Formats: sequence, C-alpha cells, structure tokens
Amino acid sequence: MFLVVFRNRKRADLDAAAYDRDAARMLALAQQQPGFLSFKSYTADDGEVIALSEWADEPSARAWGREAEHRAMQGKGRDAYYASYTLFACDDPRVHRFDHGDTC
Repeated sequence: MFLVVFRNRKRADLDAAAYDRDAARMLALAQQQPGFLSFKSYTADDGEVIALSEWADEPSARAWGREAEHRAMQGKGRDAYYASYTLFACDDPRVHRFDHGDTC
C-alpha cells in the first residue's frame, strides 16, 4: 500500500461551489485509476483539512499525480483554492489495527 496525506487550508475567497464540483470530479476520476484503493477527507474545527488517499503501490499514486486532468486541477488549486498545503507520501506504511469485535 502507498499512502498519500494532503494537508491543506483553503483560501478565504474560495468559490465553495466551484471547489465542491472540482473535488467531486477529481474523486470520480481518481476512483477510475489503476491502483486506487480509497479516499477520505476530514476537516478540523480550525478549517485545516487532512485528505488521505490509499493506493496499491507507489507507481499507481505517481501515475495519478501525472494524470492530465488532475495535473491541470493541481494548478487551479494553487491559483484559486488553497492558501497552503503539504503533501506527505509513504511507501509501505506500518499499519496497526484494532477492532473491539476481534476475539484474537
């Protein structure tokens, strides 16, 4: 598994309707990409957003980063949507799980 964490803050003058449309389009497109596993996004009380995407492997995640429509949207994001962001990428993250229902 390859994990991508996109930590961001939106611009104060953000066009929320346009952002929501573009975000929905990017999610639909990402879901069609080979190696896509999951995506979730969380917004903190202070407005910071953490978006997590899981990919089968690093080449799949990197291919998504180079996909033409996604690449164009990255530029639009810098120009119109994001005040700041940090991208973290991790190959083969160590994973610990807990499920209260497990009996083992």
